[in-house]
Amino acid sequence: MKSLILATLILASCSGGERRDTAPADTAARPTTPATEAVGTFRLESPAFANGGAIPRQYTCDGANISPALRWSGTPTAARALALICDDPDAPSKPWTHWVIWSLPATREGAIAEKAGTATGMEHQGINDFGRGEYGGPCPPGGLHHYHFRLYALDTALGLTGDITASRLTGAMNGHILGIGELVGTYARE
Repeated sequence: MKSLILATLILASCSGGERRDTAPADTAARPTTPATEAVGTFRLESPAFANGGAIPRQYTCDGANISPALRWSGTPTAARALALICDDPDAPSKPWTHWVIWSLPATREGAIAEKAGTATGMEHQGINDFGRGEYGGPCPPGGLHHYHFRLYALDTALGLTGDITASRLTGAMNGHILGIGELVGTYARE
């Protein structure tokens, strides 16, 4: 029951981009979590903003559009790989995916560099809802949006190839999630 509640709370939020009137047909379902270890010990943080706080402009489409640095700790000991999805559930027609990464090393503590493509494991970036294989920062059409960065600890390395979307990654992760670390940031355009 705990894992079901946690999975429900982790519905993602990262809206952004040039097109807001239509959304891609690829809508990611949320993965199931067996939660073999205490999920609360797996933490995702950023030195750029506090959980629930405002995402600084430089990490959005109104700034440099680089990814914020992310740090994690408390990775479950049985984890073999990590995956990350960032999305915005406040987007007009569906949760808008901003970032997809899989096959990050499953170290007990780790980090992702501020600029996409510069850290270990970043070569495994999937296609976001902007149609690009990189981080796409918040760019909401109006109002305050919530951006959910979810880091998944997996019991196996996923042998994924090709154009990986959040939906395809979510399907591959089902039944393999040991823990989820979540960080939520907000952004509203001026």
